[in-house]
Amino acid sequence: MKPVRIILASASPRRRQLLDLVNMPFEVIPSSSEDVPRVDEAPSEYSLRAAREKAIDIARHQGDRPVLGADTVVEIDGRILGKPTSDSDAREMLRMLSGRAHLVHTALALVTDSECSTLIDTTEVRFLPLAESVIRWYVRSGEPMDKAGAYAIQGLGGLLVSEVRGSPHTVVGLPIHRLAEIFEMRGLDFWGLIHPDPQE
Repeated sequence: MKPVRIILASASPRRRQLLDLVNMPFEVIPSSSEDVPRVDEAPSEYSLRAAREKAIDIARHQGDRPVLGADTVVEIDGRILGKPTSDSDAREMLRMLSGRAHLVHTALALVTDSECSTLIDTTEVRFLPLAESVIRWYVRSGEPMDKAGAYAIQGLGGLLVSEVRGSPHTVVGLPIHRLAEIFEMRGLDFWGLIHPDPQE
């Protein structure tokens, strides 16, 4: 049986690293789909919709190959914290997160045979109280600038986190513990994909 090579509809290097970690055969074709939250759309619903639209955007041109889309949203007080647009924007986000808990939602969407299955995983993250000098130091590191919520838990941002309730991989951008579930939704053998039987 010819091995299935999925398409990851994301340019995120963190998602690529996590798929490499689980030995998933894939190639990257980033989606150009750019959406914004709708009026009164919950952060988790926006994440699901964005992941779905990214996967469908690429699947339209890829025949029957499975396409995996993902979207990560940081939520605090019902508000979505996207990627900061400036140093001052990053500092403002970090001040909001300081000493408090927030939610990180990562949605997955898998398209096969013109059908799409989705799921969402949520992790609660609590920050240490952050002195202004620490916030400025972290922003000067440059790490916050392409990260939702202005931090990277797998990098220097891990210094700011006091507690994680849920999967840290969800915060990074790909809840790998849910991959088997979404592949099974589409009738695909996840375990066979990442560890094919050489005798077959």
